[in-house]
Amino acid sequence: MSERQINIAIVGLGFGSEFIPIYQAHPDANLVAVCQRNPEKLDAVADHFKVPKKYTSYDELLDDPDVDAVHINTPIPDHAEQSIKALKKGKHVACTVPMATSVEDCEAIVKLCAETGLKYMMMETVVYAREFLFVRELLEKGELGKVQFVQASHQQDMDGWPGYWPGLPPMHYATHCVGPCLALTRGFAEAVSCFGSGRIREEMIDCYGSPFAVETTHIRFKDSDLSARIYRSLFDTARQYRESFDVYGSKKSFEWPLVEGEPAIIHTAKKPEPEIPAPVEVPDYAHLLPEPIQSFTTQGVYDLEGNEHLSFTQGGGHGGSHPHLAHEFLRALVEDRDPFPNAMESANWTCTGILAHESAMKGGEVIDMPAFTMPA
Repeated sequence: MSERQINIAIVGLGFGSEFIPIYQAHPDANLVAVCQRNPEKLDAVADHFKVPKKYTSYDELLDDPDVDAVHINTPIPDHAEQSIKALKKGKHVACTVPMATSVEDCEAIVKLCAETGLKYMMMETVVYAREFLFVRELLEKGELGKVQFVQASHQQDMDGWPGYWPGLPPMHYATHCVGPCLALTRGFAEAVSCFGSGRIREEMIDCYGSPFAVETTHIRFKDSDLSARIYRSLFDTARQYRESFDVYGSKKSFEWPLVEGEPAIIHTAKKPEPEIPAPVEVPDYAHLLPEPIQSFTTQGVYDLEGNEHLSFTQGGGHGGSHPHLAHEFLRALVEDRDPFPNAMESANWTCTGILAHESAMKGGEVIDMPAFTMPA
């Protein structure tokens, strides 16, 4: 694409509303439309933000020739179908996590991108959060030394969340913890093994046929001596919300705070034992963004009643990632390059979780990742 503004449409106006003013302020974007099934909510949001076009029908939105790309923020079961429809209609796609709920749908999206040349980006917040950007900077400066091991967790109490959430297997939607482990070194998962632990309430087991309160996964990296450990819980496990990411290097290691509001810890090798750990204040990375959207790393967008979307509140603002995500997607389209993560990378991260749960149901059996999720 030439250096022109990208015409964006946002689909889904719950969490999706967080991105409206970001696109409106971004110099590369022209937010032309929003889509929401509920007409009252659609009118309220579109009128509040003065969005030119509004649709209750996703199919009608895709028929709009003015729309270059869609940013999908709908419920998880809709992601794959809506992404596939958009790609078939010639639209670039940014989609909130996860990419899909089946390996087959992930493959369909990857194939469509290869056939059409269109861009797909899974909008994984953690790999654009300030904590991840900080660790990546340490690695690029050589301060970590050789990365020896990575681990991540995502623990959240999902009681009270509607629809498809009750009883959801822990690893089935695991991109928040898979993503940073693979993204740091731009690695790919080659195989997974996962064990389940504990048991959720009987009435929840019936929803997906999954009994586990916690699932713990090991990932073998392709063409690397690295492995990663991931654990996740959603129900009947006492824990404050936490999306954590720890990196152990030969020179320095980074550990996520155990409790929200506490500092992260840097461990430095070869110091006297009491001096090895030291608290560190993770800086903001707004300076990496165009000036008009820098403020969105530290402030959320509020709905019309003045309440933050629950995922934003529980996620601590998602580490200031939202403007970084929008910026990466837009620049990839303007520069005609793949965004990060692209379709293959998004499929690798998503299928890691799906197949990890399959492994847990098979008693920890090692499962190889499908070929379409990795470079040859």
